[in-house]
Amino acid sequence: MNTLSREKIREVIVVEGRDDLLAVRRAVDAQVIVTQGLGISPETMAVIGRAQERCGVIVFTDPDGPGERIRRWVTEAVPGAKHAFLPVALAKKDGKVGIEHASPQAIREALAKVRSPGTQRELYNRDDLRQWGVDGVPGAGQRREALGERLGIGRANAKQFLQRVNHFGLSRSEIEQALKAIEEQ
Repeated sequence: MNTLSREKIREVIVVEGRDDLLAVRRAVDAQVIVTQGLGISPETMAVIGRAQERCGVIVFTDPDGPGERIRRWVTEAVPGAKHAFLPVALAKKDGKVGIEHASPQAIREALAKVRSPGTQRELYNRDDLRQWGVDGVPGAGQRREALGERLGIGRANAKQFLQRVNHFGLSRSEIEQALKAIEEQ
């Protein structure tokens, strides 16, 4: 695939490793910063911060525990960073999970659902999660995973899910529309 046929992404994409970088570059035309996994250095974090100031960054880490830790570190160090989430099912190969295992199409779809920290601050609580059927009821985990995928905020436990819907400023109507779409499937 030549560069002309790939979508150009203005922001710099932050990934964990070299194989992730190659997978992203197969899917889109973008600058990419590699964190070197959990060994992210203060120098790399400073580069990410400068990229955020210059053109913005999109954090696109693996949908696993280490990827979530890196996402949290970057979010704390680089306010305003955007986030892209890849569903686990689209990032699996031979029992391993990572961006490098995703198809170019899956990567493009995840980047098309980029989330920014929200300016709208409708705060939700655990009662809202129970009302939506994503916490404290049978099947909550599967429903939460489906809802997280549909909303483009990734797979998360109940506490993380609540933090994400609040952090990204999702509207109640957006969440309810996604729930309705899941119920109709």
